[in-house]
Amino acid sequence: MTRYADIWSRRYDFLSTHEKRSNFTGSLGFVLAAAGSAVGLGNIWRFPYLAAKGGGGVFIFVYIILALTFGFTLLTTEIAIGRKTAQGPLTAYGKINKNWRFIGFFAWLVPIIILPYYCTIGGWVLKYFAEFLTGHGTDTAADGYFTGYITSQWAPLIWMLIFLAATAFVVFNGVNKGIENYSKILMPILFVLVIGIGFYSLTLKHTDAEGITRTGMEGLKVYLIPDFSGMTVKQFFIVLMDAMGQLFFSISVAMGIMIAYGSYAKKETNLMKSINQIEFFDTLVALLAGLMIIPAVYTFAGLEGMSAGPGLMFVSLPKVFEAMGTMGGLIGILFFLMVIFAAVTSAVSVMEAIVSSIMDKFRYSRKKSTAITTVYTLIFGTLVCLGYNKLYFELELPNGAVGQILDIMDYLSNNIFMPLVALCTCILIGWVAKPDTVIDEVTIGGYKFGRKALYIAMIKYIAPVLLFILLVQSFGVF
Repeated sequence: MTRYADIWSRRYDFLSTHEKRSNFTGSLGFVLAAAGSAVGLGNIWRFPYLAAKGGGGVFIFVYIILALTFGFTLLTTEIAIGRKTAQGPLTAYGKINKNWRFIGFFAWLVPIIILPYYCTIGGWVLKYFAEFLTGHGTDTAADGYFTGYITSQWAPLIWMLIFLAATAFVVFNGVNKGIENYSKILMPILFVLVIGIGFYSLTLKHTDAEGITRTGMEGLKVYLIPDFSGMTVKQFFIVLMDAMGQLFFSISVAMGIMIAYGSYAKKETNLMKSINQIEFFDTLVALLAGLMIIPAVYTFAGLEGMSAGPGLMFVSLPKVFEAMGTMGGLIGILFFLMVIFAAVTSAVSVMEAIVSSIMDKFRYSRKKSTAITTVYTLIFGTLVCLGYNKLYFELELPNGAVGQILDIMDYLSNNIFMPLVALCTCILIGWVAKPDTVIDEVTIGGYKFGRKALYIAMIKYIAPVLLFILLVQSFGVF
């Protein structure tokens, strides 16, 4: 009797937990929240640079093909795992196969590493928005302004704390009142801002000190028209790897986020339709980010002005806004407002991946789980900020780059653990649990699984090979 009582007790606990789990009220909330997660700093400051570097249309073509195949496979897999198990990333993989639950730990570790430095960068964005809003945007274009700011002792800490508080507030309010409601508000505004700034960039015209005139439409050609001149097989391979690496940022896979969000999707939700919408929205915003930035930078600084990461957003673009004159102040306000929305929606999803896992693993309340995550992020976010002054050091990374605390955390999460999580997930679903684990979940309710044959081929053979190459590349092998 005791054994049966124990079995029923555990079954009751599971069902009780499952019943209490929050859900998105509909597919719109789910799609906007998932898209909000994907539309972040990676799309805004990394995609345009890679597109310019990778031959414009060449990179875009490769990226779209990968999004429809490689990205589709990883996105479908993670969302299906989340809904099937109704668990966060830390415990979801163990529900699929207990011998592979270690993947869950690494999938949970990725957002744990990312969140502190993401909030630090989010603080930088808030600082720049405040400068433009108060009419001091031209100050940000001065040489050495960005370096002077991040190496100061208190300002980065204060702005990081404000950004963290905003992120924690949304997560603290839960799936419906927090994540879903704010996604429905912020994402449409973000979309309008991206489109508006993008089309404005096309109208720009500038003559530099040497008498060379460039226009936004010429920048659009640089962005969209493929440039194969001088491109070798090795260079094309690098474009392929760059596009694949960018997909991790653009669709938020291999960091536990889509598993967490998938766990809140209702069983009656048409997953394939939602996945297609997320895929389309993410790709569209990535392309629009390039449309917004490349023509503007090209007009005022030429291709030499294109850089990646903080150099693009906090150094190059403020100089572009300054060169625009009076209109540049307004565009700067709108641009950094858009970036705030993108950063907050992404940071919320990263925090939610951590919080949902704590709730599922330790049965803590949302409030307690959010508080724990916030305190942890504050401590390590402080270390990241101090990494540019009191704790400054330089370390050469395996890929040849030299970095500080933020760069090391970014390298570990994006270059090592994310490809590793994705590779192990493909092996688990492709060969251990079998593709039907995902296919059966997606087709619940009689819905069709589009690109089914493609999915099976990708999850079993093609994706693992590509991910292994990407992982090896991270160690600087080639």
